[in-house]
Amino acid sequence: MNQTRTFLLFALVAVAYLLWNAWEKDYSPQPALPAVAAAGTAATPAAATTADGSVPGASVPTTPALPSNEVAKPATGDKAQLITVTTDVLRLTIDTRGGSLVRSELLDYPVTPRTKKDPDPAPIRLLDDTGSHFFAAQDGLISGTGAAPDHRALFQSTQASYTLAKGQDALNVDLTWTDPSGLKVTKRYTLHRGSYVVDLSQKIDNGSAKPWTGNAYRQLQRVVPPAPVHSNFLAKFSDQSRYSFFGAAWYSPEHKFDKLAFDKFAKEPLNQPVTGGWLAMEQHYFVTAWLPPAHEADTFSSTVINDQDGPRYLVRDMGPSITVAPGQSGSTDARLYVGPKLREQLGALAPGFELALDYGIFSIVASPLHWILSHLHHLVGNWGFAIILLVLLINVAIYKLSEAQYVSAARMRKLKPRMDALKERYGDDKQKMQQAMMELYKKEKINPVAGCLPILITIPIFFALYTVLRESVELRQAPFVGWIHDLSAADPYFVLPVLYMGVMLMTQWMMPTQPGMDPTQAKMMKFMPLMFGVMFAFFPAGLVLYYIVNGLCRLAQQWWVTRRIDRAEAAKALVSR
Repeated sequence: MNQTRTFLLFALVAVAYLLWNAWEKDYSPQPALPAVAAAGTAATPAAATTADGSVPGASVPTTPALPSNEVAKPATGDKAQLITVTTDVLRLTIDTRGGSLVRSELLDYPVTPRTKKDPDPAPIRLLDDTGSHFFAAQDGLISGTGAAPDHRALFQSTQASYTLAKGQDALNVDLTWTDPSGLKVTKRYTLHRGSYVVDLSQKIDNGSAKPWTGNAYRQLQRVVPPAPVHSNFLAKFSDQSRYSFFGAAWYSPEHKFDKLAFDKFAKEPLNQPVTGGWLAMEQHYFVTAWLPPAHEADTFSSTVINDQDGPRYLVRDMGPSITVAPGQSGSTDARLYVGPKLREQLGALAPGFELALDYGIFSIVASPLHWILSHLHHLVGNWGFAIILLVLLINVAIYKLSEAQYVSAARMRKLKPRMDALKERYGDDKQKMQQAMMELYKKEKINPVAGCLPILITIPIFFALYTVLRESVELRQAPFVGWIHDLSAADPYFVLPVLYMGVMLMTQWMMPTQPGMDPTQAKMMKFMPLMFGVMFAFFPAGLVLYYIVNGLCRLAQQWWVTRRIDRAEAAKALVSR
């Protein structure tokens, strides 16, 4: 295949992919609120939550219904208080009304890049107790035989704030709940230095006169936050979060990784027994997930709850039944991850948890690319230079394929006078001209399909690297040089897209023109650099950097191969004399 058609094929595939992405974002169904059931009846299947937000009884006897005017969101009362817990990487807020996490700030991930004008920007907030961004990680106990503190019960704390001290590796936060019957529950959150994992332990001390039976549950619920406001057209259409998955995700050893978009919560509710899995809410770059014990047989479920702030989407992990005899103690444990999608760290926490960093259909190529990029970054300390090294490695790996392409192109260039003669001889009879050209290719041992081989590698790499740059939190706000402060965002001054246009123009100048090319195709080729420049203006700067360096490598290789063949032809002509 001639390089002209190679470029056209690449452009067609790239434009089609971008149009498909834009259509998916702009025209896919939006989350819809299901019909609200009458008070005291179920709004979703029995495995999910009742209309008032109460927890179903699961494997224990029927749980007393919650008042119909209450919802599952913690309601701060006069006696409730907010507790602040700070480590070196996390700042959490716990509401004693429910003893749940209602706010989390990732101290190492600012909303905007740090600059001289703003050296300490606000950190990213995942869990949030504001109405329009409500997102909470809740947990509790339920029982059909006695009292139990669910995620709305009032707990007590001896402190209003906790801070991980210098030299301290772990920090415990204890909350207590007691019942007149003699039942006492101590909820302990444990945070670790440098970790986004929060350990949860619920200890049940049964001081009553009869056995206590119940279930522990953990859940995540949130609203869909309002769309981000962008300052300009470029910022809006280069915002890579537009194309990232936003919704629930889970993993089980039997069914592997699965996910549920918000618009499918009402249509396809989750109700699945799982042992050794995890349950999460995902968004661009970050994930919040409950990780139950690997041996525990749980049930994952989902539902939609009506609220004055709009629909809230809930996923729940219901644990197995627990029985604690009078005078005895029992406990349940789980872990909560609230942080960035760091692939290696996620994989070390639970089986399949690395899949929360979802590369979609390009995972088979994107995962190795991310692994190579990470190791190159460890070597050079800059993601931009790591991308450049990746280009060089790929070009070395496919050198022979590219060489075959350029050898074919160089030989075709030598045949141009003879091809022009064939064009004059056969005129508009394209069929005879194509036959004559194929005979000429066969006689001169030229393979016109050689140009197709590199593109079979280039196109998957293009989309896989685009996905890596879009989804990998390590490249978020990663600077390169000069004006490039974020390789995952578009070049703010369009310098890289313009440079790539220049590379394409040089490539066109060096490549031979195919005889008999359709005039429309020839005109399209002239506009290719401009079309790619406009298209790349909205791509992550890291991806454009990749293609600039890749284009320069290919130009250098093409020049070298062409020069080598010219010398060989000159030497052959000299010998023949």
